[in-house]
Amino acid sequence: MSVIAFLETENGSFKKNASEVASYAHAVAQKMGGTAVGIAFNATNAPEMGTYGIEKIVNVSDNGLESFNAQGYAHVIAEAVKKEESSIVVVGSSADAKYLAPLLAAKLQAGYAPNVVAVPDDVSDFTVKRTAFSNKGFAFTKISTQTKVVGVSSNAFGAHENQVDCQEEAFSPSIDTMGVSSVEIDKVTGKVSIADADIVVSGGRGLKGPENWGMVEELAEVLGAATACSKPVSDMGWRPHSEHVGQTGKPVASNLYIAIGISGAIQHLAGVSASKTKVVINNDPEAPFFKAADYGIVGDAFEVVPKLIEKLREFKAQNS
Repeated sequence: MSVIAFLETENGSFKKNASEVASYAHAVAQKMGGTAVGIAFNATNAPEMGTYGIEKIVNVSDNGLESFNAQGYAHVIAEAVKKEESSIVVVGSSADAKYLAPLLAAKLQAGYAPNVVAVPDDVSDFTVKRTAFSNKGFAFTKISTQTKVVGVSSNAFGAHENQVDCQEEAFSPSIDTMGVSSVEIDKVTGKVSIADADIVVSGGRGLKGPENWGMVEELAEVLGAATACSKPVSDMGWRPHSEHVGQTGKPVASNLYIAIGISGAIQHLAGVSASKTKVVINNDPEAPFFKAADYGIVGDAFEVVPKLIEKLREFKAQNS
């Protein structure tokens, strides 16, 4: 009996969430007395996932899937599930994984539970703990279908090293149709992506204009963080829509989220609530974000942020 983990890659390298998905699959496989098998697309260093308990990588290449295609990926993963005789598929919570998972579940006639944060206590019953109500509570959901698809919530279960020997196996099933095709893909280079960032620095309308975004980028550079923004900022064209975070934008599950000049609309708070530590800098002490934040600074961002950058640079210089 094996558990299959969909391990996401970019330019041949495993994404940050792959280690967490692999760790979860290994933990479930151990409870079942089985093995954890990974499936990856165009991975260049597949055996490195042995660090997280993956005993075999099914590496897919040479079949027209150089870039993500949900329908194509769903078809190939379903074929791998049949080949490996697996009953459980583990995916992450990235935008790609959330697009893929329902399609895959439909192909496998499987139950799908997203936002899972823990391994079930009893794998024969398979009731999983999930976040609910925008991370304000938990739901316990039993997946009763023979085949199950589990979506692991980002930065919830964590990556756990369980070193095993990992074998690589090529796999290239034919695909009749993929439904949609990519015409062009534009990617930002040289910056930390929001999805993979441990720290996210985000700005809102309190910054007054795009010309003041330099201090957000400078703070992000000092911290090795990704930059983000609130919905009004992207709507006004101050920042690209790819940086919009929140319930209607990209969800954030970073270890540290710093909000500068963001009042904290309910949709924004819902989209960043999975972050472990939230810090807000705002000159309005009644801003809703203060009620959701772990730490808050009431003050003018144009005074606070430069001082914060200065202190961080001093700290890094002393400890380098």
